[in-house]
Amino acid sequence: MKEKITEQSIRLFEKKGFTETSIQDIVDSLGVTKGTYYYYFSSKEELLMDIHIKYIKNLVEAQEKILYSEHNNCKEKLAEIVYMLIGNIDNQGPSAKIFFREMKNLKPEHLEKIIPIRDQFRINIEQLIREGIDNGEFKEHLNAPIIALGVLGVTNWSYQWFKPEGSKSAKEVSDIFVDMILNGVAK
Repeated sequence: MKEKITEQSIRLFEKKGFTETSIQDIVDSLGVTKGTYYYYFSSKEELLMDIHIKYIKNLVEAQEKILYSEHNNCKEKLAEIVYMLIGNIDNQGPSAKIFFREMKNLKPEHLEKIIPIRDQFRINIEQLIREGIDNGEFKEHLNAPIIALGVLGVTNWSYQWFKPEGSKSAKEVSDIFVDMILNGVAK
C-alpha cells in the first residue's frame, strides 16, 4: 500500500502540484482512509521527501554501475550517463518533474537528507571529467566542476520539454547532447 500511495501521489503532484494536492485528494483517488495514509507517512512532506530520496538514490546507483564498468572509457561513460538521464525521463518522467519542481517545498531538515545524495551524483561526474583529463581523453584546460554542472544543466532541464513519444527518441536526444558536450558547436 505504501508504494501505491507513493505512485498515486507522484501522478497527482505532477498534475496538480504538491501544494495544490491534499492528503484527502490522495486517499480519495485510492479509495482508502486517511488512517491508511498516516500509517505510512506522518505528513505530505515526508511523502515528498521519500519520493525525492528514492529518485536520486536510483539515479546514483545507475550512475555508479556505469562508472564502475571497466570496459568503457571516460567518453563512453559520460555518454552513457547522459543517455541514462534522458532515458530516465521516459521511465521516471513524473518523478523527475517532482524532484526538480517540488524540491522548494521541502523543509531544511528534509533537504539535509537529499542534498548530499544529489551532490554525490555531481561529484561523480566531476571525477569522471578529471579522470578523462588525466588520461588525455578530455582537454587539459577544462574546469571539471563547471563542466559537470553544464552536463547536469543540459540534461536536468530536459524533463521540461523532452517527450519520449516525440520526434526524437531518448537515444537521439542523448547523442545530440553528447556530441555538443564532447565536440562543441563550432564548425
